[in-house]
Amino acid sequence: MTVDVIIPTYKPDAGFFDLLDKLNGQTVKIRKILVVNTEEKYFHQLVYGRRFKEEYSNLAVKHISAHEFDHGGTRRRAVTESEADVFVMMTQDAIPADDRLIERLLLALEQKDVAVSYARQLAKEDAGEIEKYTRVFNYPAESVIKAAEDIPKLGIKTFFCSDVCAAYKRSVYEELGGFVKKAIFNEDMIFASKAVKAGYRIAYAADAQVYHSHNYTGAEQFRRNFDLGVSQACHPEVFEGISSESEGISMVKKTVGHLWKNGHKKEIFRLIYASGCKFIGYRLGKSYRKLPMNWILKCTSNRNYWKN
Repeated sequence: MTVDVIIPTYKPDAGFFDLLDKLNGQTVKIRKILVVNTEEKYFHQLVYGRRFKEEYSNLAVKHISAHEFDHGGTRRRAVTESEADVFVMMTQDAIPADDRLIERLLLALEQKDVAVSYARQLAKEDAGEIEKYTRVFNYPAESVIKAAEDIPKLGIKTFFCSDVCAAYKRSVYEELGGFVKKAIFNEDMIFASKAVKAGYRIAYAADAQVYHSHNYTGAEQFRRNFDLGVSQACHPEVFEGISSESEGISMVKKTVGHLWKNGHKKEIFRLIYASGCKFIGYRLGKSYRKLPMNWILKCTSNRNYWKN
């Protein structure tokens, strides 16, 4: 079984080399690492002075401009550059926790009717207490396989899948038509929903682990959740009739309990503020069709999406 890794990048920093080194040190050999980089000048700044092509002989880099980037379309085009049996989507800031990441994703993918397997995300050392707990809430220690019969119990989490690190069975990907051509967000969940509704299953492989977390500001949370709301409004075939708000409320309640119990009471105010930013952004995004374009451009984190 051949494996390629696809990584969209934008202004990558020195940590990108750590990612490449960890990928090339995996127990499963990666045939090709395909990088789709937005804005060539930033990439050249990163690799200047290094014998980059000699260091990473299995790396192929394609440069695009910022106005060409799309969460769905860019990944869709990148997949056409791969001929591997399995391709793994990753982001530039996800670092494998060990040398068995790819091996474990493949093992999960080999189970019956599994179309996609995705990794557990662990908080980085610099993550705040809220972010650390959020990672545990969204990415628990137990693996699970999700299918259509789980929708009444799991709701929107049935379709949850993250391209921060996810392995796709190419035959199923092609059968289902691949990623959507245009997506502001959630291209991974949109594909996962198609797979589930077609009778396939989604595997969460908790033993396949990457370090990935963010310390977003309130404004960043607002913009990110605005785009999340837009995504859901644009794809009613996926999200209509399946509430995601109850899941968010549950996470907030459990995070408050965790902070209170473990002596981080001051962080509760930060959580309330961040949660408010998320909720307002999300609700505005869901109603984006009622907003003037100048408002939308102030709310979104992906201005080029609206200009394409």
